[in-house]
Amino acid sequence: MGGSGHGNGCGVSEIMVFVLALIAGTGCSLTSKVLLDMESVGMDGEMKKFEKPLFQTLGMFVGMVSALFMHALVIMFKIPFPGYKHGKKTSNRVGYSSVGEANADDEEEEAQEPLPVWMYFLLIIPSLFDLAATALCMLGLLHVEVSIYQMLRGSAIIFVAILKHFVLKDKLRKFMWIGVGWNVVSIILVGAVAIMSADGEAGDDGKKPMLGVSLIIAGALVQSLQYAFEEKVMSMDVSAPPLLLIGMEGFWGTVVCAFVLYPLCYALPGADVGGTMENPYDTIAMMQNSKPLQNMFFLYFLSIFFYNMLAVLVTFMLNSVWHAILDNFRPITVWGTDLFIFYYITTSFGEKWTVWSWLQLAGMAVLLYGTAVYNAPNSGSIKLQGEWYNCFCTADYEGLEEGDEEQQGLVSGREEEGAAPYQSPYQSPFMTPNTLAKRRAAEKEGGFKKVSKGTRGGSFA
Repeated sequence: MGGSGHGNGCGVSEIMVFVLALIAGTGCSLTSKVLLDMESVGMDGEMKKFEKPLFQTLGMFVGMVSALFMHALVIMFKIPFPGYKHGKKTSNRVGYSSVGEANADDEEEEAQEPLPVWMYFLLIIPSLFDLAATALCMLGLLHVEVSIYQMLRGSAIIFVAILKHFVLKDKLRKFMWIGVGWNVVSIILVGAVAIMSADGEAGDDGKKPMLGVSLIIAGALVQSLQYAFEEKVMSMDVSAPPLLLIGMEGFWGTVVCAFVLYPLCYALPGADVGGTMENPYDTIAMMQNSKPLQNMFFLYFLSIFFYNMLAVLVTFMLNSVWHAILDNFRPITVWGTDLFIFYYITTSFGEKWTVWSWLQLAGMAVLLYGTAVYNAPNSGSIKLQGEWYNCFCTADYEGLEEGDEEQQGLVSGREEEGAAPYQSPYQSPFMTPNTLAKRRAAEKEGGFKKVSKGTRGGSFA
C-alpha cells in the first residue's frame, strides 16, 4: 500500500484507525438514508416517513461543532495533529500552522500568532456553501438509493477540474483530464441506473429519480465552490487550522439553520404539516414519539463526529493517499452494507439487487478506475502507459514522484466530504503539479504568501 505518513508505516494501529474511519464514513451515509425512510407519528397524529432534510442538515452541522472541542484539546495539550504547530510560547500564547506544515520538529519552532477575530467571521462563507450543498444532496437522497447517492457525489471532481483549469488558471495534466473523463462516464452510468430503474417516472412512493440525480449533482457543483474558498482560506498568510475550520463551519451552519432557514421554511408554503416546507414542531413531535428514531439520529450524529476525527487521523498516521483510498472505498462499503441489510436483516430498509444493478456495478468500476488514473503516480493509482486496459493511452509523469508528501496532494476521493455532509474540509482537492511547483518556489523564498493559488492536499468525500 501507500507509504507511511507521520507514523512508522502501516501497523496494527494504523489499520484499526483506517477501518474505523471506513465504518464511520459508511455509517454517515447509511444512517442518513435510514432516517429518511423511518416512520413516526407527527403532531397531526398520522404515521409518516421522517422526511426532514433540513433537520438532518442541522444535525450534521452540530456534529461538526464538536471539532471545536477537539481543537481546544489539541492546543491545550499540544497533541500532535495535522495542520498544527506547537512551538515555543510567544506572549504566553501557542499558535498553529497552516494545513500541511506540521512535522516532527514543530515543537522546536516559533509558534505563529493566533487567528484574528475577522477570520472566525470569514468562515461563514464556506459554511454557507456547505449548507447549500448539503441541503441539495439531502433533498436528492429522498429520491434515489443511498448507493447511487454516494457514487454521484464523486461528480465533484468534474467541477473541481473545470474550476481549476478555466477559473483559477491552474492547468491540469493530460492524465488528470482522462481520469476526469472516466468519472464523467461513471456519473452518466449511475445516473442512468437511477432513472431507468424507475422508468423515469415517479413511483407510488412519489420518488422522482431524475430530480434526485439533478439535485445531488447540483450539490456537488456547490461543494466544489466550497473547496475553492476553503483552499484560499487555508493558504493565506494567516490560515485556519483544520479542526477550527471544521468546527467554525459547523457553528455558522448551525446558526444559519436554526435562526434563518428554519423560520424561512416554516413560513414558506410546502407539503409538510401545516402547509409549510418543513415544520420544526412536527419534527420534534416525531422524534418524541419514536425511540428507534431517536436512537438512529444519535448514531447519525456519532458517525459524523467520529468520521471527522478519524479521517484526520488517517491522514496524520498514514498520508493523504490513504485518505483518498478511504473515500474511494465508501461507495463499495455503502452499497455492500445496503444489500446486506435488505437480504439478511430487514426488507424495510436497505437496497435490493435488480437487473440495473449490473450497470451500476459497471459505473462503480469506472469511477474507481477514473480516480486511480487521476491519482497517478501515487500508491493505488494507474499510470497510462499504452496498455489495452488504458485504451492504449500514454501520459507524461515526468517530475512526479510517488511518495512525495506534497505530490500526494494530487489524490482525490470526495465526496466531502465532503464532505457535502461528511466531507472533512481540512483537505481540498485543489493540488496540481503547477500549484506544487509554485508552493515549493514560495517556500524557498520564505513563505506561502506569494502563492496565489497555493494548496494543502486533496481529498473528496
